[in-house]
Amino acid sequence: MGFEQIALLGIVGMGAAIDVRTRRIPNVLTFGGTSVALVYHAFLAGLAGLGHSAAGWALGIALFLPMFLLRGMGAGDVKLLGAVGAWLGPMGALWSGLYTVIAGGVLALIVGARHGYLGKAFQNLWVLFGFWRTTGVKPVTGLTLADAPGPRLAYGIAIFAGTLAAVWLKF
Repeated sequence: MGFEQIALLGIVGMGAAIDVRTRRIPNVLTFGGTSVALVYHAFLAGLAGLGHSAAGWALGIALFLPMFLLRGMGAGDVKLLGAVGAWLGPMGALWSGLYTVIAGGVLALIVGARHGYLGKAFQNLWVLFGFWRTTGVKPVTGLTLADAPGPRLAYGIAIFAGTLAAVWLKF
């Protein structure tokens, strides 16, 4: 494992640990991790490296931005996946995002079952999809991060697991 992977897993691991403790992922970690990745890749490969890193950042942000705009995910999660993309490039961001969504689904099932909330969670999904089908895709009062009564996920854990899978499997 090289410097890039070690640095990235350190950043994402810290993000997950902080998210578990505080339910927030600090900007100093996400923006700092992104900045170091951009400089690192620019130093190694010049403008091509900077462009590749920036494209990975943009794709990482774009993958989770819709969930943030629907108020179903925090901004720290979006920025953390952006930092992952800055380190791994666009394909790494894409695969990390895919593995993260899978890990997030497993995490949601575990947390929902542990809190006796699984049935209500599936009922909420049914309501959410019905609402979107009839009125369009937009935030649903009572089902956003700010006002949903159910247990919260520290999604940094899923981002760490997804990034670890992408690094381990070499995307």
